[in-house]
Amino acid sequence: MKKLKTTPGPALKTRDLRSFIAMDILEASQKLQRQGKDIISFSIGEPDFPAPAVVKREIIRAIQEDFTQYTHSLGMPELREAISEHYANRYQVSVHPDQILVTAGTSPALLLTFGALLNRGDEVVISDPHYPCYSNFIKFLEGRLVYVPVREKDGFQFRPEEVKKKLTSRTKAIFLNSPSNPTGCVMQPAVLKKISNLGKMIVSDEIYHGLTYEGEERSILEFTDQAFVLNGFSKAYAMTGFRLGYLIAPKKFIPVLQKMQQNFFISTSSFTQRAGIAALKRTMGAREKMRRIFNQRRKVMLDGVRQLGFGVATDPTGAFYVFANAKHYTRDSYRFAMDLLNSTGVGVTPGIDFGPGGEGYLRFSYATDVKRIKEGLARIQDFLHSRKLLD
Repeated sequence: MKKLKTTPGPALKTRDLRSFIAMDILEASQKLQRQGKDIISFSIGEPDFPAPAVVKREIIRAIQEDFTQYTHSLGMPELREAISEHYANRYQVSVHPDQILVTAGTSPALLLTFGALLNRGDEVVISDPHYPCYSNFIKFLEGRLVYVPVREKDGFQFRPEEVKKKLTSRTKAIFLNSPSNPTGCVMQPAVLKKISNLGKMIVSDEIYHGLTYEGEERSILEFTDQAFVLNGFSKAYAMTGFRLGYLIAPKKFIPVLQKMQQNFFISTSSFTQRAGIAALKRTMGAREKMRRIFNQRRKVMLDGVRQLGFGVATDPTGAFYVFANAKHYTRDSYRFAMDLLNSTGVGVTPGIDFGPGGEGYLRFSYATDVKRIKEGLARIQDFLHSRKLLD
């Protein structure tokens, strides 16, 4: 009997997954910390604030009340109603609670979205640079990435006419992220409107909404209902470890999304959903305080990065990142970032993590207090002097 040949090792599609370099930097930082080195992290995209007190009390109360069983696969009706009310109050858009799927963070929401949208070879138009996990999700689900450069001189805004040129019969979606990781760009309403009128489905990551310091972020749902919206509680509510997000989708996609959720995840943690209701309804003061502090840090980081000779053509006005041009110092952002970490204990994320268009840039996160920001910048100044890169 003839033996069947098998391919040893992991599935081929897993071999194409790139390392998430921001996590490589974090893990290298943690190793140095275990060796006793003082590390200042400008690399990780995580608020350093505690979760709001009312949120912590609610999750404890839920556990004490034994609220620990499965919920509806779409999420607790009370939480979905609260999310619907939030979008009505904040953006004046109507989202039915049955269009909302509560997920364990926005990463499962991405998996479900592209699982529902893509057949093999279908195209997704995406900015370059972009958050690195986006492209890995799309490639893992056998989609094809179509890059549109976003430029420093444009404040990393999409040019709608360039997006339009990339559209084909295989285009399934245009991917937006505003406020943006890594650039801190907040997309202008006129740009959102033009892109929403291109006749393609939009996937919009709105996880950094609530962290805008000049002007106002806008939801894509203000311009079109043909959109998947990703959002959650990690960033603006300082609830990263709670793993609580949600997906808003067109009604026709909900049945398949629900079946996927039932099969792959069953439901999202019950007691964290209770915390989400508290976050939406009872944390306005805490969130506004955090936003003001982030804005103070933004100004300190921007001034410091520019004084060190890194280029920032347009002030970032959202999220908690400065995406700085380091081409004056290096064309190898990964090596520069690792040398900086090992020499000074300051972690930054190399721009190459965010796509080919990010090479030569560094992402500085200001999710740490002003004192540590200033100390970290001083260490970078010493590093540049020691390398004779700074006059």
